[in-house]
Amino acid sequence: MLYVLRISVLLTSLALGTAAQAQTAAAPTVGQSQPFKASAPLAMELHNARWFDGQGFQKGTLYVVDGKFTKARPKRIHRRLELRDQYLIPPLAEANNHNLQSGWGVQTFGQRYLQDGVFYAAMQCGDPDSIASARPLLNQPDSVDVSFTTACVTSSDGHPLAPLLAQPVAEGQAPRQVSDFADRQLLLVDTPEQAQQKWPLVAPRKTDWLKIILAYSDRPELRGDPAALGRLGLSPETAAALVRLAHKDRLPVSAHVETASDFRAALEAGVDQIGHVPGYFANFGDGPERFRLDEATAARAASQKTQVLTATVANTLFPMSEEQRQAQRAVLAENLRLLKAAGAQLLLGSDNFPGTSLAEVHHLAGLEVFSPAELLKMASISTPRALFPKRRLACFDEGCEASFLVLVSNPLDDLHTLDKPLMRIKQGRLLTQLDSVAEASDASTEATAVAAKAAKPAKGKKAGTAKAGGKGGSKTAATARKTSAGSAAGKSPRGAAAVRQGTAKRR
Repeated sequence: MLYVLRISVLLTSLALGTAAQAQTAAAPTVGQSQPFKASAPLAMELHNARWFDGQGFQKGTLYVVDGKFTKARPKRIHRRLELRDQYLIPPLAEANNHNLQSGWGVQTFGQRYLQDGVFYAAMQCGDPDSIASARPLLNQPDSVDVSFTTACVTSSDGHPLAPLLAQPVAEGQAPRQVSDFADRQLLLVDTPEQAQQKWPLVAPRKTDWLKIILAYSDRPELRGDPAALGRLGLSPETAAALVRLAHKDRLPVSAHVETASDFRAALEAGVDQIGHVPGYFANFGDGPERFRLDEATAARAASQKTQVLTATVANTLFPMSEEQRQAQRAVLAENLRLLKAAGAQLLLGSDNFPGTSLAEVHHLAGLEVFSPAELLKMASISTPRALFPKRRLACFDEGCEASFLVLVSNPLDDLHTLDKPLMRIKQGRLLTQLDSVAEASDASTEATAVAAKAAKPAKGKKAGTAKAGGKGGSKTAATARKTSAGSAAGKSPRGAAAVRQGTAKRR
């Protein structure tokens, strides 16, 4: 069935029941046997560093003190890194997902984000109770920084009611009804008047954004069709009323869209963000023409400074014929080219429940719309800054947060280098899977050089694609991660000897 995967995604992200949590509570964390841990804040010298500036790599020496970059060399340095053959980039960001919206989700997927080098994320539609169990586990030194949308508004026949209604029930229990979810997981609104009446329900949900659903708003004939129940969304007039109410309260609005007409309705309503580029999936078997944007629409998105989240890898999650998939991919690529040419603000979001935005980077690369530098900038600079506009993120200047990834080779030559970071630093703290992270403050000058030598492939062989999660990754990448972490914490024999050597030099 077309909705099998979407059902499983939303069961977890929107209405994960007690039984489901109990069943998966003992499941291992995705991608890691040992969780990442954060060291104490380190004063660091990054010698011969090369850091990404959005176009290429700058060269020089950087210092880190109190979790921020500085030009002044500190009096005491815990760690001096020789980075002549490595490359520094800001951590990646994920602007559209649902897998960290509950305590279960964080325990299951949280380490995957750190493994993939994704330090910033936006969870786009969770109910307040589930998110309450996730909040204490996130926005910590050893976790992802996340913003939450806990106010999601759709119509009484709108998405995502279809998968919610399809949830299994215990034997003897009545089938689920729309009323089970109305104004709980979702706010259901059918008219501008209802939007006004129900608006007082939004503030208590403590949401960072308002999420509205526009799905096939150009097909009013689907209203009342039992096959379309739970798969539609707000009318354009109701969407516009909700945006006015939200903006009056200074609450930004993100719109889920399906078709090109939904995209235009969202722009007309004045939303701040559009959660999908149309074309990732055809719910009702429509042809590509229903999802194709035009130059005027792309220009309007740019002029209104509307953020547009890519979410193209979702195309791989739905069952369809190869012919259909290729047709949808072609529409996605065409829409992205139009938006790029118009200067629209494109942000990296995957809507990829099984993974992170790293998969979106690779899927976008396959569409051949963006250069590696453009993709890297979108993933590591534009998106983090958009998610947390009040913070100095994704830069290596004086006062910027010292969060970065150390890579073994130039990602502009091969984006698969992103799959295997040698080192992860978050606000001046080393993230490592080793228990004795406190020893990292005495790591040697040669720590990253040792790891880089182990990580580089043999001459003439292309670097393997190391999938987050470990099982699909290359042995080379796995060795690099282990060597890097071991050297950084002084656990390997070579690393321990270097620690003693480095300490002796300082004395």
